[in-house]
Amino acid sequence: LAVLDTRLEPFLRPLEPPAILAPGHRALAEAIAARLVPAAAPLPVVVLYGPDAEGREDVAADCAAGLGLRLYRLATSALPSGRDELALLATLLERESALGAAALLLDAGDEPMPATTAQFVEQLRGVVFVGAYRAPRLRRAALCREVRYPSRDEQRRLWEDALGTPLPVSGCELDGLAMQFCCSTRSIVTTAMDVMGDDAKCDAAALWRACRSGRPGGMSDLAQRIEPAAAWGNLVLPDAQQQVLAQIVTHMRHRFRVYHEWGFAATAAAGVGVSVLFAGESGTGKTLAAEVLAKELQLDLYRIDLAAVVSKYIGETEKNLRQVFDVAEDTGAMLLFDEADALFGKRSEVKDSHDRYANIEVSYLLQRMEAFRGLAILTTNHKSALDSAFLRRLRFVVNFAHPDQRQREAIWRVAFPAAMPQDQLDCARLARLNATGGTIRNIAVAAAFLAAERDAPVAMADVLRAAHLDAGKRDKSLSDAETRGWV
Repeated sequence: LAVLDTRLEPFLRPLEPPAILAPGHRALAEAIAARLVPAAAPLPVVVLYGPDAEGREDVAADCAAGLGLRLYRLATSALPSGRDELALLATLLERESALGAAALLLDAGDEPMPATTAQFVEQLRGVVFVGAYRAPRLRRAALCREVRYPSRDEQRRLWEDALGTPLPVSGCELDGLAMQFCCSTRSIVTTAMDVMGDDAKCDAAALWRACRSGRPGGMSDLAQRIEPAAAWGNLVLPDAQQQVLAQIVTHMRHRFRVYHEWGFAATAAAGVGVSVLFAGESGTGKTLAAEVLAKELQLDLYRIDLAAVVSKYIGETEKNLRQVFDVAEDTGAMLLFDEADALFGKRSEVKDSHDRYANIEVSYLLQRMEAFRGLAILTTNHKSALDSAFLRRLRFVVNFAHPDQRQREAIWRVAFPAAMPQDQLDCARLARLNATGGTIRNIAVAAAFLAAERDAPVAMADVLRAAHLDAGKRDKSLSDAETRGWV
C-alpha cells in the first residue's frame, strides 16, 4: 500500500518477502500462487498450518510477492471483540486490498482459532492467508497447505547460504548443526548474521551456543533445567554400560551422515532421534549419566516435571507434551523423564472414560517419542512396569546395577573434590559399606560439613558419623562388618 489507512495502522504489520527461503517453502509459495492466479472471485482463503510459524509468514510473503501484492500481518489476538468493530475492520481491509494491491495474513499463532475469528474470515475478500498451528475449520472454500520446518538437507544448504563463502566452519560442523537443531529459515539467517557480526568471523562453537539459546524458557513451567557438571571421570560403571553410553554419543554425532548422506532416513521405520532407558534402583547413577551425556554432547538438559505435565483435564496432558517436545526439537535440548513408569506405564484395560483417555495419552506419547529427533533419556526404578510397546521403540537400554565393592571403592575415590583436605581416608575400608553411588555422595558431603565444623581435614571419623546420620534418616542401622576398622 502506498499510504495505509491510519485506522488500520494499530492492527497491521508489513511483511517483506524473504531474501533466502528453503527450496521446499519456495516451491510451496509458487504452487499456491499458481492456484490463485486463474481463480475467479471469490478467491479461496489460503490456510497455512504447521509448526514453523516463521515459515508460514515467509511462504505467505513470498507467495504475495509473486502475485505482485504487499503482505500485511494481522494477529488474531489484536482483533476487536465487538461485532460492529469487526465489521468495520473487514470493510477497511477490503477497501485497502482493492485500492492498494495488498494481501492479508491473519495469524492465529499456536492457539486454536475462536469461532468469532472464523466468522471474521468469512467476511474478508481478496487474497487472504490464515496462519495457525492446526488448520481451522472454515465454511468458505479454503486451500490448506502444511508448512513444516525445512528438512535437514535444506537446513544444511541454508546455513551455507547464510554464512557465505568461504565457509567459516567445516562441513562436518554444519552437519551437526543441521541434525541437532530444528531451525526455521529466518532463525538460521538471523543466527548467522548475529554470530558473524561486523567482522564476518565466527566459529562452530559460537553457532552451536546461539542455536542452543533459540527459545529460552519455553519449558520453564513443565521442566527443570539441569546444568551438567559431571564428566566421564565422575561416572563409575561396569565396562558394558560405559560402552553403551559411548555408543549413544556416537549415534548422536553421526546421525546426519548415516541417515541423510548414506540414505538410511528413507528406510527408517522410526525417527532419527535417540531414545534411551536407564533402569535401576535409586542412587545408581542414572541422572548422573544423563548429565555426562549432556555435557559431552553440549546440549541443554531438562528434567521433565511429571506432576506439571500430567493433567486430570482431557487433552491437557497431550498439549503439555506437545509443548515439551516442540521446544526440545527447536532448541536441540535433551529430555530427561525421571521415574518414567509414572507416565509410560502399561496401558490398562478400558473400563471407563478415564482409562480410555489415559491410554490415549500413552499412545500419543509413544508417537511423539518415535518421531522425536533429539535425545530423550528415561529413568525408572521399575522396568517391568513400563509398557511393552514403549520398550520396543527404545534404541538403547542401560541397566544400572547396585555397585559391587570394587566399584564402590572407585566411587569413594572421586566422591571428595581435589580441593577437599583429607586425613588418611581408606577407600578400600569405606567400600565395605553397602551403598549406592548416590548415598556415597550424600555421605561425602555430610562428612565435609562435619570436617568444616572442626576446621580440620575430613577424616574417617567424619565419614563414620555422616554414614550413621544418613542411615538414621532412612530408619536403618549400619552393621559392624560394614564399618569395622573405620576408626
